[in-house]
Amino acid sequence: MQRVRLRFRRGEQLKYLGHLDLFRLWERAFRRSGLPLAYSAGFSPHPRLSMAAPLPVGVTSECELMDAVLERPVAPPTLIVQSLNRALPPGLEVSDAWDVPPQLPSLQSLVRFAEYQVVACWSDPSPAGPQTAIAGLLGAESLPWQQQRDKVQRHYDLRPLVDAIWVEDGQEGRWTLGMRLRHDNRGAGRAEQVTAALGFPGPPLSIHRRQLILETPAPGQGQDGHG
Repeated sequence: MQRVRLRFRRGEQLKYLGHLDLFRLWERAFRRSGLPLAYSAGFSPHPRLSMAAPLPVGVTSECELMDAVLERPVAPPTLIVQSLNRALPPGLEVSDAWDVPPQLPSLQSLVRFAEYQVVACWSDPSPAGPQTAIAGLLGAESLPWQQQRDKVQRHYDLRPLVDAIWVEDGQEGRWTLGMRLRHDNRGAGRAEQVTAALGFPGPPLSIHRRQLILETPAPGQGQDGHG
């Protein structure tokens, strides 16, 4: 057996692909590539693939992480990258692969934060733009929030899910924000909820995930999850 960690990008072409459909796409890609993907035992075997953090529909990314278990070792990891990229459709691309010890905790359990780049329109003509709103949100002790899902309304505090927000660019009402949001077993922040809480009048024009921050560094990576 070989446990391999992949870093991959999801572009505009596939940003509306759902999480389950993405898993099916990866299974087909492994099959086409000829790589010996392992399956679970039992009546209904499942491919031994695990994502670090589900990517919301409509969000692009350059930093997604996935673990795959292979039935037998395949070396070097560059061969895995090349084989998968030949089998993947436009909009998905593996940028790196490396071995990880089988005994390490699950990839999903290691994720602590996700960093996003968000572009949104700000209707207030004030030169300060959303700066005052950002300072107010970060200075708040709590931020009661509610979310409607499947006819059930959830009530929770949005503030603990926001670690940092900063302005990267702003001109003519179009602002680019950086956000570092919590993503662990206590909850996951969503960029569109943060822009709504800040007072942006509509949904973001684009959301791009550019970093997943893990509890411990993977081999060949820094603490921030990047090589």
